[in-house]
Amino acid sequence: MTTDTRPTADSVGQMLRRRVADTPHRRAFTFPVIGANPGQTTGWTTVTWSDVGTHARETAAGLVAAGVTPGDRVAIASATRYEWAVATYATMSAGAATVAVYPTTVSEDVRHIVGDSGATAVFVEDAEQLAKLTLLRDDLPEIRTVIVLDNDLPDRTDGWVMTLDELRACGRDLLERHPTSVDDRIDATGPDDLATLIYTSGTTGRPKGVLLPHRVWVHEVRAIEATVNSADATDGRDGGTGMLTIDDRQFLWLPLAHVMGKLMVLLPLHIGFETTIDGRIDRIVENIGTSRPTFMGSVPRIFEKAYTGITTMMADDPGPLGIRERLFHWASRVGVDAVSAESPSLLLRIQARVADRLVFSTVRKRFGGNVRYFISGSAALNTDVSRWFWAAGLPILEGYGMTECNVTTLGLPSTFRAGTVGEAVEGFEVRIADDGEILVRGPGVMAGYHNNPEETARVLTADGWLHTGDIGTLDPHGRLSVTDRKKELFKTSNGKFVAPAVIEARFKGLCPVASQIVVVGENRPHVSALITLDETAAMTWAGREGVAGDYTAVTRHPRTRDTVQGFIDELNATLNPWERIRTFRILDRELSVDAQELTPSLKLRRRPVADHFADDIDALYSTTTTGDLHDHR
Repeated sequence: MTTDTRPTADSVGQMLRRRVADTPHRRAFTFPVIGANPGQTTGWTTVTWSDVGTHARETAAGLVAAGVTPGDRVAIASATRYEWAVATYATMSAGAATVAVYPTTVSEDVRHIVGDSGATAVFVEDAEQLAKLTLLRDDLPEIRTVIVLDNDLPDRTDGWVMTLDELRACGRDLLERHPTSVDDRIDATGPDDLATLIYTSGTTGRPKGVLLPHRVWVHEVRAIEATVNSADATDGRDGGTGMLTIDDRQFLWLPLAHVMGKLMVLLPLHIGFETTIDGRIDRIVENIGTSRPTFMGSVPRIFEKAYTGITTMMADDPGPLGIRERLFHWASRVGVDAVSAESPSLLLRIQARVADRLVFSTVRKRFGGNVRYFISGSAALNTDVSRWFWAAGLPILEGYGMTECNVTTLGLPSTFRAGTVGEAVEGFEVRIADDGEILVRGPGVMAGYHNNPEETARVLTADGWLHTGDIGTLDPHGRLSVTDRKKELFKTSNGKFVAPAVIEARFKGLCPVASQIVVVGENRPHVSALITLDETAAMTWAGREGVAGDYTAVTRHPRTRDTVQGFIDELNATLNPWERIRTFRILDRELSVDAQELTPSLKLRRRPVADHFADDIDALYSTTTTGDLHDHR
């Protein structure tokens, strides 16, 4: 691959301008045409980089015409879609900074995020998001303009609201009169100017605004390319699958208000590959099969659901005499043994090739047939799930990062070890403090927290080290393992420390019907758990086992309890005595983003769960017992 010797771009606007100039006619984005029913896709549209440049330029000029000045904040409240990408490119090209708002954010937090950031303009996805903002209008006097991405305005009362098409029309008018208006803004934007203000969705507490200058994004995209395309990454047993080039194709569903999603929408500006973009979570597997990407970034829950779906499908349709199911489990065992072995024997290598031809080649076709690797971040991935995907020829490269430092480490095909999240990407340093906390330093670290100097001083040292709040270890090869959040470690009343995230990740890899498990026990005599079941997997299992009733009835059935107990016993066999789950309760509904129990990236939020299910948790400790108590509803 030819090294890019041109001067480094200083800003996202410069990256976009260069990409459009270099590859104007290459495909940039493919996105669905949604029918009257939100779940209905009537077709797909593809745009070139020249198209993207025009759309972003007109939108940026529209923002300038609307009074957005350099350094202003422009909020975007929308699900993942092509127009979101254009809005963020345009905002940064206009010299302003984007403020990300998840569409599921409750009104109180919307008020805090938009108000605290000082946003003067807001892109909203549709009438629902517009209505949410309209109710807060009196509380947010700095907002001068609201732009509706759907171009649907049910009621127009004044000039406060306009459609995206109208904004672009204003932009075209300005460009006719002042052709350099957007280029002037791009040229005036430097690496230390604010590009993005992301309010951490947070597993606890109120969102904090993380200040990410342009230098963060410019460094990250170059560092990811350099790390993935390094000789160490591509000369290993994977045969070069680590390379990331302009000929790749990405599938992007991640929330673009999330730092990982934001990176994945900016990485194409640097490398130039095509992205299929669609944020509908329930269509991920179908869309992967349709778009046939070469890679995708995701969070562990999606891989867990895919693994559960495939194993459930095999059990539900075992074939004559159960041959298909037995063959699947044999192939899985052989494949996992092969990828886990330092030097697999000749017999094991032959068996793995047979397993691949008979089973895993079909699995890969389900994912479009072109995937070379997935990238996982945001939370711990179960090691059994990780090994299975590697065995299937669908490697998952785990990375570590957070909003405050973006992607800091990344696993590579040649150095993969299940349970680790890779080595530091180019430009980053990682070390472990005396108390086990992970500390990172590098150009991808935030500038600080907005309007919060005390918290900034608490996590950022004078010499640039960021206290991540995560606990971890480094192996002799520099590979990082993350064991838990420092704040999530709890102590039982017996004085023993417990790391819940490790236990939770391990259980979700064992139990094929589990959706979430929440380990509790702070200041309690023993460890307990709340468990939710994946509705699709649970109902498939119930049909096969003859357990009658709807989802709620299945969660309360004694057979369900006994099945889950078996997996709890299997989990407990791997834990220290003080970590073992002695009591559990199966909840009769799944945790949800709408109820604020999960973040939009599907990460557990412990405080809301503890509040919403306080009675259930208390019930786990209402009976004094010396043995296991298997509580269910």
